[in-house]
Amino acid sequence: MTPREPRALSPALTFEPELLLQAQGIRAAIFDVDGVLTDGSLHIGEHGEAFKSFNSLDGHGLKLLARGGITPVVITGRDSLAVRRRVADLGIAQAVYGVHDKLAAALEVMQALQLGWDQLAVMGDDWPDLPLMTRAAFACAPAQAHIEVRAVAHHVTALTGGMGAARECCDLLLTAAGCYAALLQGHLTTLDTSS
Repeated sequence: MTPREPRALSPALTFEPELLLQAQGIRAAIFDVDGVLTDGSLHIGEHGEAFKSFNSLDGHGLKLLARGGITPVVITGRDSLAVRRRVADLGIAQAVYGVHDKLAAALEVMQALQLGWDQLAVMGDDWPDLPLMTRAAFACAPAQAHIEVRAVAHHVTALTGGMGAARECCDLLLTAAGCYAALLQGHLTTLDTSS
């Protein structure tokens, strides 16, 4: 039996035109971990092992970002096996762990990717992210981010960190890049990315 053809979908997601203009031309997006890809809680076991909760919506958004031609990057002040495992599972090749100077780390990543600030988006939630957010062409913050971070962000998500905020940022960037609708439609026929 031949499977029935899916009906065409028009994206239900919309953003303000001015916001999409601000987010155009982005070729890489840097994400913090604690408070962005997680809810910011730190669970530490008796032997010092860290436990973190990640949201599958955020993970799929980061994969879609890569498929849309925007390189996802992780720069985080902490280092743990849990974070390294999640980043590896998502196939993110550009990641810097346990850094105190996020600006220096970002400059190294930008040099490796041959990108300038005008091609970069950043999503952060606290003061260590401000040096990147105030330089990037597009800055995004989750809803629970510190007030100073929300004040410099071009977009503050409706959702909080670890609860879909990164996915909202990814969706916005993909919409601005003009590939959100095609990625959505492509999911109606196959999730196989090998073709």
